[in-house]
Amino acid sequence: MCYNIISSLMGGVSNILKILICDDSITIRKKLQGAINIDKEIEFIEAKNGQEAFELYKEKKPNVVFMDIIMPEKDGIEALTDIMNFDSEAIVIMLSSVGTKKNLKDALQSGASDFIQKPWDVKNLNTVLLKYI
Repeated sequence: MCYNIISSLMGGVSNILKILICDDSITIRKKLQGAINIDKEIEFIEAKNGQEAFELYKEKKPNVVFMDIIMPEKDGIEALTDIMNFDSEAIVIMLSSVGTKKNLKDALQSGASDFIQKPWDVKNLNTVLLKYI
């Protein structure tokens, strides 16, 4: 698990956007953090599998989740289902490159807010994120 607060607090009450990034690849998690370029203070929370993502979601209550689909222990669709059962208002954006048509259908039926195909386009990624914050 990794917690990384980007930007510094300028005193007073801060409105930090919490983003949970779940992917079994640390490289993808770091690249996704680097690709997110919005004008907000962000706390990134990382998970390496769906079970960890669900536990961190309950603990940290992030504003947005980026979730890979194919992962060990618990895949993204299972974790999405758990998150939506816990919080039906959750914003979960699924990421996948494998079997995209079936994954897209399964993700949307399970409550995903949106779906981004890997490799992502940085502009599109930020446009999708801005729709939900």
